Amino acid sequence: MSLLAPWFLLGALAIAGPVLFHLIRRTTRERTPFPSLMFLQSSPPRLTRRSRLENLLLLALRCLVLALLALGFSRPFFRNARPPSADPSAGSRTVLLLDTSASMRRSGLREAARAKASKWIADAGPADRIALLTFDRDVATRISFARWSGAPPGERAALARAALDSIAPGWSSSHLGPALIRAAGEFSDTEVAGPDVRRRIVVIGDLQEGSRLEPLQSFDWPPGIEVVPEPVRPAVPGNAGIHLVAESPDADRDADPAVRVRVVNSPDSRREQYQVGWARAGTPGTLASPVAVYVPPGQARVVALAAPTNATGLDRIELRGDDEPFDNTVHVRPPAPAAIDVLYVGNDAPGDPRQPLFFLRRALPETRRQSVHLATAKPGEPLPAAVLGRARLVVVTSRVPDASMDQLRARVESGTTVLFAPATAADCASLGRWPGLAGLAATDSKPAGYAMLGELDFRHPLLAPFADPRFADFTRVHYWRLRKLAGPMPDTARVVARFDSGDPAWIDFPLGRGRLVFVASGWAPDDSQFALSSKFVPWLYALLELAGAATAPVPNPIVGDPIALPAGRTGDIAVRRPDGTTTNLPATDARFDGTTEPGIYEIGNGADAREVAVNLDPAETRTAPLGIDELERLGVHVGRLDPMPVVPAVPPVVAEAAEAEGRQKLWRWLIVGTLALLFVETILAGRAAARISNPGVTTP
Repeated sequence: MSLLAPWFLLGALAIAGPVLFHLIRRTTRERTPFPSLMFLQSSPPRLTRRSRLENLLLLALRCLVLALLALGFSRPFFRNARPPSADPSAGSRTVLLLDTSASMRRSGLREAARAKASKWIADAGPADRIALLTFDRDVATRISFARWSGAPPGERAALARAALDSIAPGWSSSHLGPALIRAAGEFSDTEVAGPDVRRRIVVIGDLQEGSRLEPLQSFDWPPGIEVVPEPVRPAVPGNAGIHLVAESPDADRDADPAVRVRVVNSPDSRREQYQVGWARAGTPGTLASPVAVYVPPGQARVVALAAPTNATGLDRIELRGDDEPFDNTVHVRPPAPAAIDVLYVGNDAPGDPRQPLFFLRRALPETRRQSVHLATAKPGEPLPAAVLGRARLVVVTSRVPDASMDQLRARVESGTTVLFAPATAADCASLGRWPGLAGLAATDSKPAGYAMLGELDFRHPLLAPFADPRFADFTRVHYWRLRKLAGPMPDTARVVARFDSGDPAWIDFPLGRGRLVFVASGWAPDDSQFALSSKFVPWLYALLELAGAATAPVPNPIVGDPIALPAGRTGDIAVRRPDGTTTNLPATDARFDGTTEPGIYEIGNGADAREVAVNLDPAETRTAPLGIDELERLGVHVGRLDPMPVVPAVPPVVAEAAEAEGRQKLWRWLIVGTLALLFVETILAGRAAARISNPGVTTP
């Protein structure tokens, strides 16, 4: 055993204290009861000195406590327990993590990052292994450890330089947290994770304040992997950027047509005066009706710009006065409402307030976010093929011919949802064309008084909006006419709600990619109060969402966000990128994932085409340096900043001793032993004191 701070053993001299106290301690003489002293001659007591140790067990415990304290403060450790030191011949394993986010487009950063990466590659020895990864919103492996090891030693540097030449910054945001987790996973291979190998991740980039680090909060950083920051800085510090202000869903664009943008100035900026205005593509430097903006360093200002009128081509807002233009443009397009096609099949008279169609029209109004097109068809007529092909929801309230029911079944298998709310039990005969429902029989029922919903499955998406206990009360919805189903149902059927009598009220019959939702009592006033309750409209929108027709578009999408494609299309759809290239997507694709640059994306062709503005992530404007302590706070082991070995400030023997002691922490066990001895000493001392004060009592 060795000691890291042996001078603390001098504290063991305090053991002399308890020994002296035990020697000079005067014990009280025992008292003997005596009847009377009046017949005895008094004589003065004779004093004698005694130097005899008493309570030897207590003395030993007290001395041992002081000895353990002194030994603990001297920080003992075993030299033979330290792990084997790193073998220089084993080399090192280094992951070069190169930032390719949009902020790296600033002047000089790409060249500086490439120079730093080249230096690490040039300094690598024959036994060293290097992997090259790039990151922005995603992580890409350019050179793996296996590819580096498979190349001849003389060709490895040329291989890495060729990979560096092909790397250029993109337009995505910087997600440093996921990139570090991915880089740490590169060391999971047993060949590169040996105990004699030094493992490090070298982060080369601007290390900006806007980097996303959230995934590191729930990630346990692996021991033995250090992160070496290699920051690059632009020649001119500071940066100003512009981005759209999120619009409230309840905002009235007609009453307030202004477009609001936020101008952000970095804390290290040298400029304060800027201009903001509308601009056209292909006319750099020209602003329509520019607005002067004063933004001190480290602050932001919101500017409202009037929407252009009678000015074709003004599709962007630009910022002037900044040295770095990568984040000085936002593209603007008014969000097009999502078109939702709904087909209603029934015998309702137009405008009849006693029919289900009357309430359905008023429950699905046109809003800024969505435009519901409600088409109608009579049960005895052929279903309109064009509307049926686009409709994600079909509402049926009457019996339809077998041919029409076969059409609906084919559309359900392709993803359409059919809501079947028969007006009478005779209308339920159409269910016989449905797979597994041929044996069902329906009867009309009028409960005494009224019926209520007694059992609801809030785990079903149709009732998800009402899962909160504040909205889960359906007792105020009364039903007067019901359609009872009797007979076997398929195993895939799911009862979403039951009446208080136990009969099914809402049943979900999945088929293929779609479903049939059966409602045993409709929402016409003669059937129930459902349409007049506060549950009807949320229930309908939950049904649209279940059908995949009410998916809200992403507000103000940024680079990398998907763009939802129109649902229910039967053919391919063309997507035109800002650079003019076109991609054709099949009808099975629900979204477009190729938003790799900011600009205007055109979805579709002809009159049905719509435009979507994609912009830069606002976080990329926050180019101030990221504090290294932020990484350390998240548990990342940050190593030294230079790749060259440095001479340690303390002798190697002392450093190894401190490392071994810090790993073993024997002093903790010594402190625990001291506390245990103090507990025993307290009990023994209490018993000894009790014997002295009560000599006639025997302590157990």
